[in-house]
Amino acid sequence: MERSRVGELHYITSIENVESIAERGLLSHLNANSLPHRSVALESVQDLRRDKRVPSGGLLHSYANLYFDARNPMMYRLIQDGHKDLIVVRVSSSVLDLPNAVLSDGNAAAGTTRFYRSPDGLKALDESRVYAASWNHADIFEKTERKRQRCAEALIPESVGPDHIFGCYTLVQEHMEICVDAHPRWKVEVNRNVYFR
Repeated sequence: MERSRVGELHYITSIENVESIAERGLLSHLNANSLPHRSVALESVQDLRRDKRVPSGGLLHSYANLYFDARNPMMYRLIQDGHKDLIVVRVSSSVLDLPNAVLSDGNAAAGTTRFYRSPDGLKALDESRVYAASWNHADIFEKTERKRQRCAEALIPESVGPDHIFGCYTLVQEHMEICVDAHPRWKVEVNRNVYFR
């Protein structure tokens, strides 16, 4: 993947967390546990991530995890599960240059996923899979692999500061207005495509 392809990175969360995010930024799973917040994480996935260690790094839960594109299997699953409060926080690609940032070539919890130092590791990511419109395939093993790659991540140690956040995508106008109230300088827009609409 070429660096120029990464216009922004995404974080899926509940609208209930937007004020805290505007103030504190995006926190790692471990750091967020000490603050009141509404988690949309799938517990079965968190069980896989909890004890996983990033090669030559810390526990996976000690990183703030960002997707290259939020229109992915995680978002699809959350929508199927009935979540109606989701927003996508838009993060500057400048986080790829932060010290000790790591890239994964797929869902970081998957056993076959590889990890790379950022930003050099971008060349190991398959752009056509990371940004694919669909991960569906007749072969179940190929479909599983495409889903894994579609969830490639940028892992930022501890947190992503508010200065790297520049906006949100929402599904409905009401959530757009809440995001604008949380941070009037953010670029906020309704983007139904991210939500498979």
